[in-house]
Amino acid sequence: MDLKQLGREIVEISYKEGEFTLSSGRSSTYIFDKYAFETRPKLLDAIAEGMAKMLNSDVSRIAGMELGGVPLATALSLKTGLPFVIVRKGKKGYGIDRPIEGDLLTEDKVVIVEDIATTGAQALFAAGVIEEAGAKVSSILYVVDREEGAREGIESRGYRFEALFTKSGLGVG
Repeated sequence: MDLKQLGREIVEISYKEGEFTLSSGRSSTYIFDKYAFETRPKLLDAIAEGMAKMLNSDVSRIAGMELGGVPLATALSLKTGLPFVIVRKGKKGYGIDRPIEGDLLTEDKVVIVEDIATTGAQALFAAGVIEEAGAKVSSILYVVDREEGAREGIESRGYRFEALFTKSGLGVG
């Protein structure tokens, strides 16, 4: 599936108008329902194909933040053969209570994959956890950039930011 078709399908199945509170706490008159596209194998595969083309050559590991980043990290891992880790939002309080699930090596160059960019706070949190563990974040990739400051916030911290789609490029919002 080409990117134009993928973008049309993402809008068709996930773009909703109404009154919403985003994970950033901001109010919005529209939302992209990430689970609408992350739970459809054909779309998830096409997203992973697009993200695979955006990877730096030095990337050795993929990271996805629980919960929305996990399907993206899994699909990209399957597409590229690169291993992935899951970054937890907080302590789970049972079992092996660690901030990162999976093997992360100090020499790893990690790409963080995320669904919808608003402020970039979730990805920056994940980057902090990864760097605290001793690895280096190479870049942060999104499916859709809402164009509300995430790029500026992420780039101001020295990370490469890239998105498959922007709100304006999709003609919505």
